Amino acid sequence: MTRPFILGLTGSIGMGKSTVAAMFEALGVPVFDADAIVRRLQGPGGALVAPIEVAFAGTTGPQGVDRERLGAEVFGNPTALARLEAIVHPAVRDARTAFLLEHASQPLVVFDIPLLFEKGGVEEVDSVAVVSAPADVQRSRVLARPGMTAERFAQILSLQMPDAEKRARAGHVIDTGTPLGETRAAVARLVDKLTS
Repeated sequence: MTRPFILGLTGSIGMGKSTVAAMFEALGVPVFDADAIVRRLQGPGGALVAPIEVAFAGTTGPQGVDRERLGAEVFGNPTALARLEAIVHPAVRDARTAFLLEHASQPLVVFDIPLLFEKGGVEEVDSVAVVSAPADVQRSRVLARPGMTAERFAQILSLQMPDAEKRARAGHVIDTGTPLGETRAAVARLVDKLTS
């Protein structure tokens, strides 16, 4: 049975991964967005709301999971984080399997997975593209986000594999420290290369 070439798309916070994922979608490449799936599963009526409430009482309500409250329970607590991941990861895996079945006839699909190297999953993709920009560009992008502090940014970075290591392990590097048109052209070249 033939299946699409699976490109894993990853990159550290503030590197422009969401922008690049949208560029793949604009070129007609189906993109599996792990974060969007989690948001849907944790949203109003989502399949993960009840099990998360059982494991972390008081973190859900009519709007689904209260991400801030849940984050406060698991951030910096490896045991609690592992308990949450044991609930979330199997559901995401099931959604990814369904996505692959739905797009089985496509030549290329993208798995947009922020912590692809950190949390595993590299063995499930055919190649990895890392989205990368210079550290000063990354820092200014992240600190421009509402509610972001230098301390929180440092803590997030400490949980992520260093960008240089990601680039070294990647099959492809997409530079987002360039004008958008250049990044878009690089994405188009990569799609051509992987689908020809």
